[in-house]
Amino acid sequence: MPIKFSYVFGDVELFDHYMVVVMRANVHITPDYNNILLELVDKYYSDKPFVYLTHRLNSYSVDPAIYYETSKIKNLAGFAVIAEAPLAAGNASVEKLFLSKPFEIFRELEEAIKWAKTIISNERKQS
Repeated sequence: MPIKFSYVFGDVELFDHYMVVVMRANVHITPDYNNILLELVDKYYSDKPFVYLTHRLNSYSVDPAIYYETSKIKNLAGFAVIAEAPLAAGNASVEKLFLSKPFEIFRELEEAIKWAKTIISNERKQS
């Protein structure tokens, strides 16, 4: 059963080893919003690897500086964008350049969840 949070910028669902985030339409994601997500990571994933899944159901923009900070999260095992719209997938391809963690783009959430579970399984084997 996921733990759910709702913020002005979007909704977050926390699962055992991954989180699914759906940002609201027309939001510009700044480091301030990112800090809220980092607090969730510190509280719920501090002692284990996790994967961040952003389900791009809405159109929004991201300050690329966020990816530099996100790359510093030691237990972030992977980052995935779920984008059905070609424009969202294209934006994710550019964002991928700013993150130094495994980063994949999917068309369906279920595919991304399977990938996340594989990443976590591989992390456990390396530990």
